[in-house]
Amino acid sequence: MLSLIRRNADFRRLWLGNIISLLGDWFNFIALINVIGEMTGSPFALGIVFIAKMLPAAIASPVAGLLVDRFDRRRLMIISDVVRAVIVAGLIYADQISSVGLVYLLTVCQVIVSAVFQPAQSAALPNVTTREELLTANTLMAASWSVMLALGAALGGFATAAFGPRIVFAVDSASYLVSAWFIYRAVIPQTSAEGFGGRLFKTAAAEIVSGWRFLRSHGRIARISTAKATWALAGGALVFMLALAGEAIDPDSKDIAIGALFAARGVGTGIGPVLARRFFSDRRVWPTLLGSCVAFSGVVYALFGILPWNYALVLLVALAHSASGANWVLATVMLQERTEDMFRGRVFATEWLLVMLADTVSILIASLLLETGTIGLRTAFGVFGCTMIAFGFAWLRIVVPLERLDPESASDA
Repeated sequence: MLSLIRRNADFRRLWLGNIISLLGDWFNFIALINVIGEMTGSPFALGIVFIAKMLPAAIASPVAGLLVDRFDRRRLMIISDVVRAVIVAGLIYADQISSVGLVYLLTVCQVIVSAVFQPAQSAALPNVTTREELLTANTLMAASWSVMLALGAALGGFATAAFGPRIVFAVDSASYLVSAWFIYRAVIPQTSAEGFGGRLFKTAAAEIVSGWRFLRSHGRIARISTAKATWALAGGALVFMLALAGEAIDPDSKDIAIGALFAARGVGTGIGPVLARRFFSDRRVWPTLLGSCVAFSGVVYALFGILPWNYALVLLVALAHSASGANWVLATVMLQERTEDMFRGRVFATEWLLVMLADTVSILIASLLLETGTIGLRTAFGVFGCTMIAFGFAWLRIVVPLERLDPESASDA
């Protein structure tokens, strides 16, 4: 990974911009939880924050994928970063006037813009690396996401407690501008950057539909595009509940406890892809590994609801997310390798749509169950952990046999 950073300047700049904005994002996240918690004290209101960070991305992703395939991805990422810097700066004012509605609105706007950045970055990665570098590049990106989550969440917890959320929002806003500068300096080749021509809406609708038809007619791509969503169908709720578990673990320093749990999530998602790259180089076993990772995460989270609640639980969170991180990176690499460049943006946008919808549904169900007192927090961890186990086994039972019967998938080396 260090060799890739040294020799590939364009990847290095894309990577540097990514890690700086990610650090600011996770720094911001703990502050956002704090702001809504202080304003409302409601599990459902907190759940709406998580949904506001996901559902708009799901709705926007088909159009975002089309933009990524038809326009210059480098420019789209730069514009996205600058716009997000302005939006996040607005959260300072929202906190100052204690407006829950404005916090939700700005969060939604930030996520919609991010819905363009994310598939643009995923689609651009194969254009700045060779096939031999691609797995290493994705592993490094995932590890960086994890390290920034760990650092950002931990530092965000302490910074929010020490300086308040407004300082944290200012740091996040500045991080987007630094990211835009690094991406501006990168050269990102692209085979499709044609715009829409004259008939914008008709062309856009036709291109979105063509992307979905492409997925439907390419089963080996469509199957893998559901891997992350399979985890998210229960994982979204479990990650949301970590914010509530932090207060239960340490009521007097809840920001620090929440930061520690999310930092452990970052550590786990960094370790998992590295281990998967080291021990599972044969791509033919990856479909089985994807489902196994989902089931394993479910087992660990079910244990989370049973064991005594203290800071030692960060070890379980790291373990659960080492599996989710491996699932994420291996699925990403498989989609990048199986999809031709002109459809790659729409494929990743559709995958993002599925992930965000799955996250939204599971978070909505969990927040309503907890808000109404139907189940307690411990029980909820057990229920959603067991649900994740079931989804993992369903993947192994349905998807893996189809992969083995597919001659193209069976020949993956």
